Formats: sequence, structure tokens, C-alpha cells
Amino acid sequence: MAIFNPTREEVRRFFCDTWKKKTGDQILSPMETLASDWMGEHPEYHALLADPEGAIAQDYTPERGETNPFLHLSMHLSISEQTSIDQPPGIKEVSEKLAKKRGSAHEAQHAMMECLGQVMWEAQREGQALSPEKYLEALQKLI
Repeated sequence: MAIFNPTREEVRRFFCDTWKKKTGDQILSPMETLASDWMGEHPEYHALLADPEGAIAQDYTPERGETNPFLHLSMHLSISEQTSIDQPPGIKEVSEKLAKKRGSAHEAQHAMMECLGQVMWEAQREGQALSPEKYLEALQKLI
């Protein structure tokens, strides 16, 4: 699996394989442990995660009003990594304040996902790199 640019199938297999290991009480890597913790927070995804072939075949489109569970879980992992290394600088403090305000780290991350998704969409639309400044500015508005 490519580390920084995995395919759609590789991402989905990672989550499904991790779920299989977790539910089979197998030893998990640190990244798998973090991913499985977020999967545990989303019981609505458990049946899908237990069906790798179905998960790989499924398409999620905004037109169908569906949230892509793999994008959602990937964003949880990204935000967790960002806050653990405080990158962009200040995100850890924002995350902590937002968790207190929202009542949990999980709810804080869901709010943060909206900001991350927006700045990612803008960067793609403009053909530019994601702006950490715009991201942090959007996050600051949440607290």
C-alpha cells in the first residue's frame, strides 16, 4: 500500500482488514489501533467493515445523500494526526477547546471535519495546495 497516496481500494482494505483484526482480537499496529478506536465510535459502519468486497464495490455520492464512511474515518485519522503533532500550529489547542465546548473529542472532530472538507474542496477547485492558514482560521471560528 502506498503510504501517502493510497488507492480507494487500499484505503477500504486497510479499514476492513483492521476491523477484522480488531474483532478477531488480533494484535494491531499503532495506526490500526487508532483507526479501530474511531471505527468503534461508528457502529453504523460495522456491517460494512465486515464485508470487504461489498465495501470495495460501494460508491458513495452526494447525489444519493450518502456519507462515505471511508472518507469519514480517514478524516478522523488525519485530524488525530494533526492534533497529535500540533500541525498546523494551534490545532491541538483548538481541538481541546472544541472538545470541551462540544462535550467530546468525537463531536469536536466532526465539527473540524467540516472545516477540513471545505478547505480541501477550495484548494482542489483553485488547483492549489491546502492552505493551513485558511484551515486554522476556519477552525478558530468554531470555538
